[in-house]
Formats: sequence, C-alpha cells, structure tokens
Amino acid sequence: MLRTGPSSPKSARRKAPRLADVARLAGVSTATVSRVLSNPDMVSRQAREVVEDAIRATGYRLNHAARNLRHRRTGGVVALVPDLSNPFFSQILAGMSAVLAPASYNLLVADTRAMSAESILSYAEPSRADGLIVLDGGLPLERFERHVPLVLACEWIPGLSAPRVKIDNRAAAALAVAHLVELGHRRIGHVAGPPENVLTQARLAGLKQALEARGLPAPLVLAGDFSLDSGRRAGAQWLALPEDERPGAMFFASDAMACGFIGEVQHRGFSVPNDVSVMGFDDIELVAHMTPALSTIRQPRDAIGRRAASLLLDLIGGTDTAEDVILPVELVIRASTAPPRDR
Repeated sequence: MLRTGPSSPKSARRKAPRLADVARLAGVSTATVSRVLSNPDMVSRQAREVVEDAIRATGYRLNHAARNLRHRRTGGVVALVPDLSNPFFSQILAGMSAVLAPASYNLLVADTRAMSAESILSYAEPSRADGLIVLDGGLPLERFERHVPLVLACEWIPGLSAPRVKIDNRAAAALAVAHLVELGHRRIGHVAGPPENVLTQARLAGLKQALEARGLPAPLVLAGDFSLDSGRRAGAQWLALPEDERPGAMFFASDAMACGFIGEVQHRGFSVPNDVSVMGFDDIELVAHMTPALSTIRQPRDAIGRRAASLLLDLIGGTDTAEDVILPVELVIRASTAPPRDR
C-alpha cells in the first residue's frame, strides 16, 4: 500500500516531482521506475502497478527532452517532400504520423522545392533529426546517406543504398493500359511527368511495353510536371491536334494532370468520356467527387507512409535493413473511361 507523508502545498507547487520521489513512494529502486517507463515488459505486473500508482499520486511527468539528450536523440523525424501543395502526400504523411507518434517521435515536414541543396543536406545531421524519410528522388543524397538512418518512399535514387517503400510503377501503368484496351481503345496518349523523374520513366516504360505487347501503336506523349496546370496545357495541345490524330484515350502520370485536362476540354465543349476517355494515377481524394469521377490507379498511400515509418524506426533502433517493400496497387474504374464512340 502506498503511504504519503505530510507535505506543504506551497512546496509541492515549487518543486516538480522527480523519478526518485516516485521510487520512494513506491518502495522500489529508481532503476525499476525507469524500466516501467521505458521497458514495462521487463517488470513484474505487481511492481508495475505499484509504480504506476506512485506516478499518478506524485503527478510525475517523463521529461522527453532530457531523455532524448541522454540518448543523443532529437526526438524528430524529417520527411522531405517535393511539393507540399500536392494533395497526393497528405495520406502518406498521415500514415507516417500514425506510426511515429506512439513511438514518441515528432514528424517534421520540409518542402524541397524552396530549399537549397545545403539546406536539404543539413537535415542529415544527427543534431537536426534522428532519421529521414525522403519522397523526392531528385536529391543529392549520396553525400549523407550514412549520417542518419534513411528510408526512401514512393520515389527512389538508383544506386542509393537505403530501404525503399514503393509500388511497381511499370506494372501499374500496364494495368491502366489493359483497362483502356479492354474498353476497345487502340490509340492511347500519355501525359508524362518531368523527364528526369524516376516515376515518369517507369510509368512511361510500362505504358510502352504494354502497348507493344498488344501490337498497338506507340503512344503520343505530351510533356507535363504532375501539376494541374500542366494537365490543362496538355488539354490545349490535344484540342489543337487534327481530329483524326487525337487519341481517344489519355493516360496521365498523375491525377492532378488528369483533372487539369478534363477541365480544359470540358470548357471547350468536349465531353469526357464521350469524346475522350481519361485515366489518372494515384487516386487522390478529389477525383471521386469530380464530374465525371476519374478512373485511376490507386496507390496505398497510408500504407506507404506507415511502412516507411516502421522501417525507419527499425533503423533508428539499430536493426540494419536494406529491404525493398513493393506494395500493391488497385485499378479503380469510374465514369471518366468508356468504350470509344466508333466501336
């Protein structure tokens, strides 16, 4: 049974309870209290309950900052994101937080678009973060991959030795092609992302391979950058083509570009999918609520974030892994794709 001695309310307000106060009240060593706080499974149930009662009675609060200082940790994980305005990243970041928060890590997010190379590299210093989750495949990471634990998510850097969490982008593009071909489309266009981007390259390669395997012509490829506005520009380019040269189906390397394209052609009096079928990639939240709702390839964004965070925690904890995790995608068929009118 816990026993308390007389104390002054004034002195209690002046002095915060310490670990030793908890140990004294519980009748155990400070080491036992520490184990209850950090590794409760190592302590018997009876001792754990006594210590927990003492913690509640004293009002003791664990000082995470002091604990991190003792272990030379910052308590923070940094996610480097190439474009925070892109809604694609929202569920990924939420998945990371869901794993990191219970482990007492804060998730810090930096947008690499507005940062110099030196600013980006500074996040690799142990004094800034305990680990990095990198979603931008265009960063010069080879200079600091060994400074802090590092995991790549979605994008990757060829030759960089770090765990990667991603999808099979080639197979995902082939899945989109299969859907359009099954509808009866034979001329399929594509709006790609930035040419140097690894996702752009993989999705375009998957598209070309799938068309070639079916004996279909190579795709008309228009330039884009994953943004809404580049999709709008692609719509203007498609409209400027002679009618007999316009592909009857367009596959986009991102949902945002597909949305921009649909808006442009609809404003010019064309119908989706009657005049052109539109296929996206990602399944961001917006596209299910458009008119027409967008057919797309769904990436498991929450799972990507959770798995990346879990791998990083393993690395921080000393478990060395070079694991590549490839998560499955899903074909989502909605109203923006239909058989061609001349079928």
